[in-house]
Amino acid sequence: MANLEVVARWVMFFGIGLLITGALLWGISKIPGIERFPSGMFTFQVGNVTCFFPILLSIVLSILLTIVLNVIVKMMNR
Repeated sequence: MANLEVVARWVMFFGIGLLITGALLWGISKIPGIERFPSGMFTFQVGNVTCFFPILLSIVLSILLTIVLNVIVKMMNR
């Protein structure tokens, strides 16, 4: 049953992280004028097909998740 406890702990951490991320995104969306910032999206359009690639969001999420995961790993190794 120890393995099930580990899985439950990870699910709880993931849920808390998702809740915090959602709250931050919701709070950021309430800032007036936030839509005027550069979106950092590459848009490719060929015929009827349009592809959006959010390069800036990818970089920001990568940095944030790296920091969060490093903090979690350090907390678990104590």
